[in-house]
Amino acid sequence: MRKAIIVGVGMTPVGEHWKLSLRDLAVEAILNAMDDAGVDKVDSLYVGNMASGPFVEQENLGALIADWAGLGNIPAVKIEAACASGGAAVQEGAKAVLSGLEDVVLVVGVEKMTDAWPSDATRYLAYASDAEWELFHGASFVALNALIMRHYMNTYGYTEEDLALFAVNAHANAAKNPYAMFKRAITVDTVMKSPYIADPLKLFDASPVCDGAAAVIITTPEKAKELGIPKEKWVEIAGMGRAVDTINLANREDLLTLKAAKIAAERAYKMAGVTVDDIDFFEVHDAFTVMAALSLEALGAAKKGEGAKLAKEGQIAIDGDYPIQTMGGLKARGHPVGATGVYQTVEAVLQLRGEAPEGIQVPDAEVGVTQNIGGTGSNITVTVLRRV
Repeated sequence: MRKAIIVGVGMTPVGEHWKLSLRDLAVEAILNAMDDAGVDKVDSLYVGNMASGPFVEQENLGALIADWAGLGNIPAVKIEAACASGGAAVQEGAKAVLSGLEDVVLVVGVEKMTDAWPSDATRYLAYASDAEWELFHGASFVALNALIMRHYMNTYGYTEEDLALFAVNAHANAAKNPYAMFKRAITVDTVMKSPYIADPLKLFDASPVCDGAAAVIITTPEKAKELGIPKEKWVEIAGMGRAVDTINLANREDLLTLKAAKIAAERAYKMAGVTVDDIDFFEVHDAFTVMAALSLEALGAAKKGEGAKLAKEGQIAIDGDYPIQTMGGLKARGHPVGATGVYQTVEAVLQLRGEAPEGIQVPDAEVGVTQNIGGTGSNITVTVLRRV
């Protein structure tokens, strides 16, 4: 069976890019990735994006970005899986290489969110929920996650301060990441003094509305050798898993179990031939602090109900047993939704190459996991990356 390896990565800083369009951001990330790999052409393009239609009134992103990047008459398509669009695009690109259909694949995740009014952005993000059974009745994406957070605290006895530790950890790491939106450390007190946006969720429990793009080049070891790409740049996509769950919370078997993440992780671990004990760090989907806790449990790093306990024990820090959000995560690096899964992949590659910024490099990292969530857990990807 062929292997799929990442040989080039690129990204833009995450932030409010008022002077750059969606296509500008995508092309900047693409050129950075192609320069990193030392390639000047690719066989196909996969674009991870959630909501370019409502946010910037632009669809047909495959053609748009391939054209603007000067990629020629290649196949190019947009991949949409709500906030998991980036992770899904990476996996689709990897599958194209593994199948033998294509040898050099480009994946870019991009989202331009800040051109919309905040109230409109909230509504567009809620498109990831059930439009008829949730959005129609006024349940925003923030409100749905607030319900989950309240239930988690009531069920397992955690406090708002306990969950705030996930935000504190994310900001501590983002402070050392030049591409992060929020390069400033915070304290639990900072989180607790921020205003409520949907009780018990506070402003600092949530990821920001922002813009950004990230890209990766995927190929095979054989093709990488042919192209003269040094082995130091190779990182294997060793395992992939993806699953869905009910799109609305009311039909979920258990509001506090990310079943799709658990199934996706089992599939990814099996494909890679690893267990959770082999994993050196996790890039989880912390769009809200409670999701970081639930993700750690679904991925097998913590028992059910003990995800927040890892934060209380300091185990999620860079020098802990289960480092997460090594460059800030969604909370502090930022969450340009359709690009997030690709940002996670780029950051994992940098960790496995030993190229992460000083102070946030996981020592001797060999295996990393990215987990990208769509909706409130309705569409989830898990990818295992391994140093070659």
